[in-house]
Amino acid sequence: MNKQKHKEELQSLQKQLALIHQAMGRQGRSAVIVLEGPDAAGKGGIIRRLAWCLDPRWLSVWPIAAPDAREREQHWLQRFWQRLPSQGRWAVFDRSWYGRVLVERVEGFAEPDAWKRAYREINEFERAITAEHVRLVKIWLDISADTQLDRFRARYRDPAKQWKLTTEDLRNRSKWQQYHQARDEMLERTHTEVAPWHRIDANSKHQARMSCFRLLIEELGRELDLSVPTPADEIKAFFE
Repeated sequence: MNKQKHKEELQSLQKQLALIHQAMGRQGRSAVIVLEGPDAAGKGGIIRRLAWCLDPRWLSVWPIAAPDAREREQHWLQRFWQRLPSQGRWAVFDRSWYGRVLVERVEGFAEPDAWKRAYREINEFERAITAEHVRLVKIWLDISADTQLDRFRARYRDPAKQWKLTTEDLRNRSKWQQYHQARDEMLERTHTEVAPWHRIDANSKHQARMSCFRLLIEELGRELDLSVPTPADEIKAFFE
């Protein structure tokens, strides 16, 4: 697919998602979008293209890093409860509560008893979210080790993107198999009827972005009234 054709198709999907965003905002319906995947899987590129087409008044984006000193004194899920969207808004999580059973597990930041208990806590947390009629969409972006290495090289060679490459990225890569094992268990134990996982092949950035938009349109547009509201009689009278 050439760049122009890809751009046109993506713009069409963005327009559809913008209409869904507006409809949910008018109807007071909220959404939580979770983006997870290896380093350089393309989470940032997808989020930028989401933010470009959505109303920023109804959107929050949360890049999740390690908890700060205050957050470490609280229950580990509290910082995520605090970031849930208010009525009619969307929240996009660039990484999420799944760090507990991924990076915290693999790097030893959480004790085995803590991360093993986290599967149940996560499922209960997500059940509570969806019970409040919040649409929850969880996306795992799959890339191969070779694709990740190619993207790391591209970052290193591009002065505008070198800052995105960290020693932590390289350290995580050295534990690729451990992360894959943790990912597989995570997907198995937290794929539920109310909060299923959606896996997207992200080895092609362009295809991954379009797949992500199509998925969001399908999941968030389901059973949603997309009809445009009729103007109030006073407005009609003024213009007519």
